[in-house]
Amino acid sequence: MLHRGHGAGFGAGLAVILPKILQSESLTRLGFAHGFSLRTGGVSHAPYDSLNLGRVVGDDPAAVAENHRRMAEAVGYPDGTLFETSQVHGVRVREVMVGEAPAAVREEEADALLAVSAGVAIGVRAADCLPLLVVDPKSRAVTAVHAGWRGTVAGVAPLAVRALRDRTGAPAERLHAAVFPHIRACCFEVGGDVAEQITAASPDKHVIDTTHARPHAVLAAVIRAQLAAAGLSPDKVDDVAGCTRCEPERFFSFRRDGTRSGRHLLAVVAGESP
Repeated sequence: MLHRGHGAGFGAGLAVILPKILQSESLTRLGFAHGFSLRTGGVSHAPYDSLNLGRVVGDDPAAVAENHRRMAEAVGYPDGTLFETSQVHGVRVREVMVGEAPAAVREEEADALLAVSAGVAIGVRAADCLPLLVVDPKSRAVTAVHAGWRGTVAGVAPLAVRALRDRTGAPAERLHAAVFPHIRACCFEVGGDVAEQITAASPDKHVIDTTHARPHAVLAAVIRAQLAAAGLSPDKVDDVAGCTRCEPERFFSFRRDGTRSGRHLLAVVAGESP
């Protein structure tokens, strides 16, 4: 489908094909507007080519703004209304409300966002860390989580689940979740001390691949185990495949490309009950 471009200097008045986004099959069936960006479909130049959605990585701000406009249209929320935060690999869960200013919320430090009001869009950025959505099909509340290994060890995912449940009264078994592309075990080499911390934080202790010369962490397995311990049914946790580190055509990767890597965005919109 062709859409009219609106970004001045980036094909204004010309037909623009919206970027492809990755979606969870289960969350799509439940009717949640959401999506994880690929690195293609935007206007940023190398090394941020092309759909960089990180505002503070050194990219042209006008290009990033146009990329955000395209992502908003692809997922289905008005441009400029997405709530994000300053991510610090912590455990704070920030609930956002109708009427708050997205630009002000972006200045706050938090690694998970919660929205319960219909139409509120929230998102987290990633370039190797694990992005996670947890949703309640009845209340239509949503939470988006940024879980690097430090946040995973600190328990940001179960804390986000608790915040959603406390706010909505939802039983854990009613919740659905989806893990999106991140650095997978094939590429996530860690030191022995980090491997020990990750193992200690996981109810399932089989989360380190020891078949390599150095330990490799299976971050998704840790998150799945933490969600199961929080009461989520394992068959309600989807996994959207992809390794950010070893698929450069599709994904940005901080570990592969360093500080001049672009950023992906995982966005979701809270919705009214169907």
